[in-house]
Amino acid sequence: MKALVISGGGSKGAFGGGVAQYLIEEKKRDYDLYVGTSTGSLLISHLALKEVEKIRKVYTSVNESSIFNNRPFLIKHKHGVDHISINHFNVIRNFLQGKKTFGESKNLKKLILNTFSKEEFQQLRASEKDILVTVSNLSLNDVEYKSIKDFDYQDFVEWIWISCNYTPFMSLVQKDGCEYADGGFGSMVPIEEAVKRGATEIDAIILKTEVSHLNRMPSKNVFGLITNLFNFITDRVENQNIRIGKFAAANKDVIINFYYTPTVLTTNSLIFEEEKMKRWWKSGFNYAKLKSGELNQIEV
Repeated sequence: MKALVISGGGSKGAFGGGVAQYLIEEKKRDYDLYVGTSTGSLLISHLALKEVEKIRKVYTSVNESSIFNNRPFLIKHKHGVDHISINHFNVIRNFLQGKKTFGESKNLKKLILNTFSKEEFQQLRASEKDILVTVSNLSLNDVEYKSIKDFDYQDFVEWIWISCNYTPFMSLVQKDGCEYADGGFGSMVPIEEAVKRGATEIDAIILKTEVSHLNRMPSKNVFGLITNLFNFITDRVENQNIRIGKFAAANKDVIINFYYTPTVLTTNSLIFEEEKMKRWWKSGFNYAKLKSGELNQIEV
């Protein structure tokens, strides 16, 4: 059984899409299981349908307005580096409306509904492929994996959306009596789940560099501090997921092909810039092509 696993990573998902495009279209990889976290959850349904061009156009044309109906931060470009600062008006407005988060991301849910149709859902659900999205259940302190086989269209779209909600910057969702947030808080790289579900070969697209060589700049404000803190936590979760995934795979003789980003793409994946994401998608495709060529030389 072949599986495709795509990690979380916000706007860096464009790079992952490029890698997946090469694997599916050029290497003719056909997967039985697709597992995604956060931005990975947005990609996997269209990849399973082989609608690569459709999801590429979506990913390379989104911006902040496509995601947030109430964006809690401002973006400043200074000395070639993007900085975020608090949007006081939007944050206060959210609190006055009784929300528990700084911002709201309901526009992202609308985007998913507009790009992933009920007919596409039904086609996937009726197929032999399984699609899993990762969510964090904050109430039960647990990570959950939601399969397309277990839900109707509206519910599954909501689980995809929940998987991407980087709380407290994005929406916190109350569902089935529990509070849910971004799957990356608990399982950034769900390799272990793919192994548990019977995968014998896994292509794992990981939206970070294999070796950390990033020295973050000091925080300029409280929002910068919070994003740095969350990045630190999710980096640790990611590294642990990879170690556990490798161990689980080794115990069952599962082959894992890793595809990391060769360079640091961004220090803030909450920032969505169309031109950068177009470049990252192309870079992902070219990187997978280069890596495939290197592997072929080794095999010869």
